[in-house]
Amino acid sequence: MSEVLAPEQTEAPTEAERQRARRALDRLWQKGAEFLGTPYAILGGAMSWLSERHLVSAISNAGGFGVIACGAMEPARLAEEIAATRAMTDRPFGVNLITMHPQLDELVEVCLQAGVGHIVLAGGIPPGAAIKRIKDGGAKVIAFAPAFVLAKRLVRMGVDALVIEGAEAGGHIGPVSLTVLAQEILPHIQNVPVFVAGGLGRGDALLSYLEQGAAGGQFGTRFAAAAESIAHENFKKAFVRAAARDAVTSVQLDERFPVIPVRALSNAGGREFVAHQAEVIRRFQGGELTREEAQLDIEHFWAGALRRAVIDGDVERGSVMAGQSVGMVGSVQPVAQIIADLIDQAVVALVRQQRRMDADG
Repeated sequence: MSEVLAPEQTEAPTEAERQRARRALDRLWQKGAEFLGTPYAILGGAMSWLSERHLVSAISNAGGFGVIACGAMEPARLAEEIAATRAMTDRPFGVNLITMHPQLDELVEVCLQAGVGHIVLAGGIPPGAAIKRIKDGGAKVIAFAPAFVLAKRLVRMGVDALVIEGAEAGGHIGPVSLTVLAQEILPHIQNVPVFVAGGLGRGDALLSYLEQGAAGGQFGTRFAAAAESIAHENFKKAFVRAAARDAVTSVQLDERFPVIPVRALSNAGGREFVAHQAEVIRRFQGGELTREEAQLDIEHFWAGALRRAVIDGDVERGSVMAGQSVGMVGSVQPVAQIIADLIDQAVVALVRQQRRMDADG
């Protein structure tokens, strides 16, 4: 078979073909779009310092589903951010809460009182009490499932939707790729919407997962460098320059001192982190530090590093969290254009698929 596309595959889609493909795409992600209450089943990944009122409202206004990253916010600060976001959009959006937050219950109440319809619980297995309170309060619960066994457990616990995120994603990641997670989970979890995430950079890639049974997709890296993102210009330029291979996971030197896997752009800070671990381990082995002190020293290395990169623009020593799809960020674009491009890529793929079927008779 020739590797060159046949002429009928390279010709621009006709308007009739586009309309037919759009209807097919709408059917494929209907379950996800209806669950989110949006035209498109495209979620914005919750990224600390980035997923705030400007980016979240832009995603929702463009037909996707923006998600506020609560992170370490106090309840009053979260209430302020929700109100500010609502002032910028009348479309649905959600809030991502970290399950390990010491004020998780109060944050849930803030969301419910503000009328947030979807709450994403991340950072570990969500407490059953939190799930129950959210559902009793009239909101829907979305949770992350990094393995099939956890997906089944979360559904039994009552979550309303799942996100399966592959190791290709940016920030804190699990050990398994999205291609494997999709094969493990999508054929078997069909009673709740399952959104895919991790390494997604194009609409035709999302289409392939929709055809496997996914309800929609979550995009983080593609939106991080959007025009509406409050990220520093240096941060955005780093994304535009980067290739997929530049987004690497943090290095752990000694299994006695675990390092939480984080994917970020390789820089001086990452190299210094390796050297810092080596020095801390040397001091531990020399009796200068206890094991607990050494672990804390290693963990504190990156304190404030994400803010330094995103807000201050220190992309050499800050933590420039990015997924491997960063190689597909070719320029700083408005959110609406990014979403339009994703949809167009899916539509063109569906047109070509139909043309192949027609050619085969």
